[in-house]
Amino acid sequence: MPTARCGRIIELSRQSTPPLLLDDEASLADCARMLAAQSPLHLVIDATGALSIDGQGPEKRLEELQAARLQRAMTINAIGPALLLRHLHPLMATGERVIWAKLSARVGSIEDNRKGGWYGYRASKAALNMLLQTAAIEVARRRPLAVIAALQPGTVRSRLSAPFVGDAAMEPDAAACGLLAALDRLEASGRAHFIDYSGEHIPW
Repeated sequence: MPTARCGRIIELSRQSTPPLLLDDEASLADCARMLAAQSPLHLVIDATGALSIDGQGPEKRLEELQAARLQRAMTINAIGPALLLRHLHPLMATGERVIWAKLSARVGSIEDNRKGGWYGYRASKAALNMLLQTAAIEVARRRPLAVIAALQPGTVRSRLSAPFVGDAAMEPDAAACGLLAALDRLEASGRAHFIDYSGEHIPW
């Protein structure tokens, strides 16, 4: 989860000190306290999330649903990122353009769901999108120049996508460059944006 301030980049992860653990709010608060010395923040990119969790892939049928798996998906893909926003947004600059960008997924679009399956992942990303939209309305009251965006990076070659598409995926650098260019074009509107790597808006 990189953050940038005047060209300086700080990266937080499970391996950083302090570690960023989405299922441990105390760790998120520790990260915020550490970053306070680097504030104000101007760009935060939250690249956290998981499709396969605890060694289990996404559910394809109703018969595969389990409460614990659904709860874990919500924790990693929606609740944890929302709590991270809670702890870090006070560190963002006021009176100037700031960006909070969160990797989401096209499968989190309720309107775009035509294939079904992937229950926990779809539901947790849809929940994430609602949390971002709700937060954007509140954040805009104090930071009217803030941009909050849910990002669909495309099918990128990574450990997440490899079990499903193999090497038939976009190079990470291409997706990252596209997303950064798309973020630069977004305007503060008091609402969240849901866009893909080319800047195309995705229906919620």
